[in-house]
Amino acid sequence: MMKIPMVDLWGQYQRIKDQIDLAIQSVITSTSFINGPDVRLFAQELSEWMGVKHVIPCGNGTDAIQIALMALGLRTGDEVIVPVHTYAASAEVIALLKLKPVFVDVDPDTFTIDLANLEKIISHRTRAIIPVHLFGQCADMENLLEIAQKYNLKIIEDAAQAMGTHYFFSNGTSSYAGTMGEFGTTSFFPSKNLGCFGDGGALFTNSDVLAEKAQMIANHGQREKYHHEIVGCNSRLDSIQAAVLRVKLRYLKQYLEARSKVAAYYDKAFQNLDFLQVPVRADYCSHGFNQYTILVKGAGVATKSLRDILRNHLAQAGIATAIYYPIPLHMQKAYMLNGNPQERFPVAENLSKIGLSLPIHTEMGTKDVQYIVEVVKRTLTKISGYVENR
Repeated sequence: MMKIPMVDLWGQYQRIKDQIDLAIQSVITSTSFINGPDVRLFAQELSEWMGVKHVIPCGNGTDAIQIALMALGLRTGDEVIVPVHTYAASAEVIALLKLKPVFVDVDPDTFTIDLANLEKIISHRTRAIIPVHLFGQCADMENLLEIAQKYNLKIIEDAAQAMGTHYFFSNGTSSYAGTMGEFGTTSFFPSKNLGCFGDGGALFTNSDVLAEKAQMIANHGQREKYHHEIVGCNSRLDSIQAAVLRVKLRYLKQYLEARSKVAAYYDKAFQNLDFLQVPVRADYCSHGFNQYTILVKGAGVATKSLRDILRNHLAQAGIATAIYYPIPLHMQKAYMLNGNPQERFPVAENLSKIGLSLPIHTEMGTKDVQYIVEVVKRTLTKISGYVENR
């Protein structure tokens, strides 16, 4: 039986082992472990790659969002709108800073922030919006930027799953995810499209003023050592991780092409398959496919949903899967009042029940993808026969 993981970091490492080992050894030899030359060089190289003026490396993607919120000068009680279908980090830092996270549902096709209902929840206390570029696909930034301008709101893009994704504006120009708002943020968690060998993150901005402030906040609020001008934190990308990222950045386009190839194979194989919907690709952006998330629809068999039945069959066949996200944020204990959700978000609640992410990574071969497709089709055929004969 084949064993197919969600990501194959070991296989990826083996392809560039000599370069990675040399980069790490160079840092060890220099002993410049904190804020060494590789950190500065990585920031410069990523800035050039993305066409953004400033890249501010930091400790992780969660820190990046926190630093961005701090740099924008939001005050206690200010409201920040965030999609309810995302990882908790996007809302967590809002609450930690004594701001108020305000949830909004997501689009049923793209799973990104629902602009149709966004204006309904903007209040006199709303100060910012955090669109999450989910699974590798951008939120509808052109329309979102228009709404933000209308209400004088700041935009912090959570681009952790969309490194390398292009957004196409109606005037023919394009920008990378994370470069369109006041700030963009990302994570270099190992499974990301551009991942390091531990924790890491960065902020992006085209504003000199915001870049300087974010850099100070990430460095204990100091511009010069021992001169603390503002309250900051300690969040830095260490030199070894920066060295690893410098090597991987050279291969990022190749990595994105590999993911896209797998996604295209899935799309074709699963087209018009009963009970299954492939990811909808928005026409305003490319797709980085950090995840390939299908929707498994149907009434289910006995007490199990079709999604869970398919997932169990895939596991038995040695195929890993993941569910992003099994509990929407408004149903998490940390964000409920008196133990109950204060609102309902039907799209996110449905996605938590029918969404299933299949393996997609840079090292997948044709045999791997064919095997996954075979198991999916075989399982859904069995389910279809059962349903028809009930």
